[in-house]
Amino acid sequence: MEFGRLITAMVTPFDKQGEVAWDQVPALIDMLIEQQRTESIVVFGTTGESPTLTDEEKIQLLEVSVRHAAGRCKIIAGTGSNDTHHSIELSQAAERAGADGLLLVVPYYNRPNQAGLYAHFSAIAQATSLPVMLYNVPSRTASNLEGATTLRLAQLPNVVAVKECASMDQVAYIAANAPEGFRIYSGDDAASLPALSVGAYGIVSVASHVVGAKMSEMLTAHAGGNAGEATRIYHSLLPVFKGLFACPHPVPNPVAIKYALTLRGLQVGGVRLPLVDATEDEKSYIQHFMADFA
Repeated sequence: MEFGRLITAMVTPFDKQGEVAWDQVPALIDMLIEQQRTESIVVFGTTGESPTLTDEEKIQLLEVSVRHAAGRCKIIAGTGSNDTHHSIELSQAAERAGADGLLLVVPYYNRPNQAGLYAHFSAIAQATSLPVMLYNVPSRTASNLEGATTLRLAQLPNVVAVKECASMDQVAYIAANAPEGFRIYSGDDAASLPALSVGAYGIVSVASHVVGAKMSEMLTAHAGGNAGEATRIYHSLLPVFKGLFACPHPVPNPVAIKYALTLRGLQVGGVRLPLVDATEDEKSYIQHFMADFA
């Protein structure tokens, strides 16, 4: 399974009552594919506010996305959790609903050791025929999926990639030792080009909602050996990469990107509690840095 180099972790549109705005999902998918050149979409990942979506909402969102994408891009379901049994059930439901792959986050809060992480991911992978992308994000989970454990999991036939948000050292170590065809994706837009330079293949992005076309150009330039052009584009995009997470002080994802999308005319609504919408000062900041990318 080839997910491509540019993957968007899609927001979940909500209406004014905080319910999923089902009628807005097709327009969002069309925009990501046709304007932003995304090659795969992650539904109900962190950016999609997975902690506050019910399983029923997740599977319906997946079904709507698969049906509307109609093969134009791959649809990856964020079925990982800190409960192995629940993750297996949701992964199997996602497979039945037509997902092209799974994104499995490191279990959060219960902080398993490396043996537990291997057992967790291998149990899920063996319960489905779908290709699996591991998701290592220590800042959110309080646990690091060590490079050696990732490489051990990469020996499983359907564990095909990792979304890596740990150190560049870890990205480089995995890249240097991974089996042929195993893909590493940066999970941090601001770290995307540094990660590519040490062996990452692509990006699972938030900023690609609004600057995906330019990010695609950066990825193409880097893959084609044009490091200077890739660097030039990366530098031009840094204000967006940084601004979406610090407007003007750190805000949780997807607060800023949802507001940025409304500036583009996409009716994706606000966020569900315990997240809260951007303040007026934050909105003003987002408007300022987004003005250069209208």
